[in-house]
Amino acid sequence: MPKYYEDKEEDGRACGGVREDLRQCLLESPCVLQENKSPKQCLREGHCRSLQMTFFACKRSMVSVRSVFSSARGL
Repeated sequence: MPKYYEDKEEDGRACGGVREDLRQCLLESPCVLQENKSPKQCLREGHCRSLQMTFFACKRSMVSVRSVFSSARGL
């Protein structure tokens, strides 16, 4: 189970727990450890895809909430 669900310190940023899990997944992946590629390159190659999609969905939900508040001000 991802560490996001375990007790850990908050980093204060939006989607911080998922961000940390994605970072750890990439750093512990065979792509980084065995092939000596950068985490960014491994992410582009499709490693840790489920966490990447979860992080994207989390960030997208933050944008959706902000747009609701900004459109409500114009009323």
